[in-house]
Amino acid sequence: MQTTSSTRLKLGVLGSGSGSNMQSILDAIAAGTLNAEVRLVLADVPDARILERARNHGVPGAWLDCAPFKTKLDGAAEQRCIQMLRDADVDTVVLAGFMRIVKPGLLAAFPNRVLNIHPALLPAFPGLQAWSQALAYGAKVAGCTVHFVDAGTDTGPIIIQRSVPVLEDDTPESLHARIQVEEHRAYPEALRLLSENRLTVTGRRVVIS
Repeated sequence: MQTTSSTRLKLGVLGSGSGSNMQSILDAIAAGTLNAEVRLVLADVPDARILERARNHGVPGAWLDCAPFKTKLDGAAEQRCIQMLRDADVDTVVLAGFMRIVKPGLLAAFPNRVLNIHPALLPAFPGLQAWSQALAYGAKVAGCTVHFVDAGTDTGPIIIQRSVPVLEDDTPESLHARIQVEEHRAYPEALRLLSENRLTVTGRRVVIS
């Protein structure tokens, strides 16, 4: 159970896929190791499994129509997203496999409160299929990074990183699976630090107290 004084986070989750990272957050909440509640889940894919996970946990969820854009959250869709998050009284936005570029409007609406997890040890291997990038490069160590989101692509201030070795017989699938194990530990931990008011953003650095 939580023993350190903390502020209860009110989370809004944006996702596109299975929602396994959101599940790890829900599990941490249920276990009492994270003082938070998921108040809304939005997915840009109508039948994304993350919405099914939300329903199974009694969390409100909805499809976020991002048309006409294919790769970003912008324009009227961004404004709808912001309004839905505000209507749900969200104070922290969690990107959990959200496959769109977040634009400045959302970042301005939730300053230093939009988090993402990336399957690489940033700044190495930003962008898509980071585990495949690591294998192609011949990296000996891979991992994941939880960071605050800024206007760049995977360039925001880093909160937590977790590493995994790259094995000689690794495939993209096997390496990705081991990285995901660490993702499911790192995301709840980063949110716990935020809830305990232990994170200070100074320029491009995060100081943990």
